[in-house]
Amino acid sequence: MKTPLEGVKVLDVSTMIAAPYGTALLGDFGADVVKVEIPGRGDTSRSVGPFKDDEPLRWPGLSRNKKSLTLDLHQEEGVNILKKLAATHDILVENFRPGTLEKWGVGYDVLKEINPNLIMIRVSGYGQTGPYKEKAGFGTPATAFSGYTYLQGFTDRHPVSPPFSLTDYICGIYVAFAAVTALYHRDAHEDGEGQMVDIALYETVFRMMEFLVAEYDQLQKVRERAPGLAGHSSPSGTFQTKDGHWVVLVTSTDTTFNRLAKAMDREDMLTDPRYHTNARRLENNDETNAIVEAWIHAQDREVLLEKLDSYGVPISPVMSIADIFENEQYKARENIVEVKHPRLGAIKVPGIVPKFEKTPGSIRSIAPDLGENNESVLMEIGYSKEEIEQFLQDHVI
Repeated sequence: MKTPLEGVKVLDVSTMIAAPYGTALLGDFGADVVKVEIPGRGDTSRSVGPFKDDEPLRWPGLSRNKKSLTLDLHQEEGVNILKKLAATHDILVENFRPGTLEKWGVGYDVLKEINPNLIMIRVSGYGQTGPYKEKAGFGTPATAFSGYTYLQGFTDRHPVSPPFSLTDYICGIYVAFAAVTALYHRDAHEDGEGQMVDIALYETVFRMMEFLVAEYDQLQKVRERAPGLAGHSSPSGTFQTKDGHWVVLVTSTDTTFNRLAKAMDREDMLTDPRYHTNARRLENNDETNAIVEAWIHAQDREVLLEKLDSYGVPISPVMSIADIFENEQYKARENIVEVKHPRLGAIKVPGIVPKFEKTPGSIRSIAPDLGENNESVLMEIGYSKEEIEQFLQDHVI
């Protein structure tokens, strides 16, 4: 079965999470992805935990559907190989600090002369322009810079960073989005050509903050930390059931609140001027939430979920990864799939998202060992086995 990106060739000259996650998404849908890694050491994400028997457990999910080519870009011959690869590829993705590729002689100005159709996607902490462009950029500090961390946590405590690399993964989605958008522009228009795309880590989260911009611009309000959808809708929050489980409930519209009020046998709230609209409930948020909290605390979780599901009220149990592994919805959607691993035998990784009806994505290969595809990739662009052996001896690959 054909895949949406079959025939698209991607050169992944990036490291860690944000850009590599984006190229992994492209690989899931059929792109031929060659990952360029440092000889002898590889991508730094190979050395990031968790581990089992010294095997990096996140690597198989992050770098599946890729080929590994080792290449020393500090050597002239390594740079020449990259140029030759760029001549035959559609997309190059990199995430070095701005100016690094230019210093090595493979900036976009050089590569577009070799291949005018090349799309280069550049990921950095703060972008290719502006006074912060040379500042070291990692996902967690970029999250703080985006304004998100300021909102996260409880009002009486310090701001809380996300417990995983949230901004990196969000940025990876923008990488994949940028790649297919630029590809469409190049191929669907008569005057289409390659171009450079500039993505700053912090911008990918800030783009989601239109509510924050609007609120400050028009109301001069600085939104403070809150552990939920403060200021958006009421009631909403995390509540504990009678049997000690946690659930998250939100009523983002008056319609969903009406259903909740009926489920609680509190239809009086539908005409009470303190609660009859979302605007009024927000003015009385503490009291509204207290009513819901008391009602939920009197219900066992399964009874509560069944009842609110029957009324169409948005609610979910707070799921641990153990819960997720056993959950029937996750199983039905194949959100977790098992793949073969050369040393661990079998390992579970996230499934393919989204699900295409006619051209679905697939996991065609497990994440490669370091330099596993050196010979096949280099022979494809014209190098002989003897030349490849010499590259190996010279530590070019």
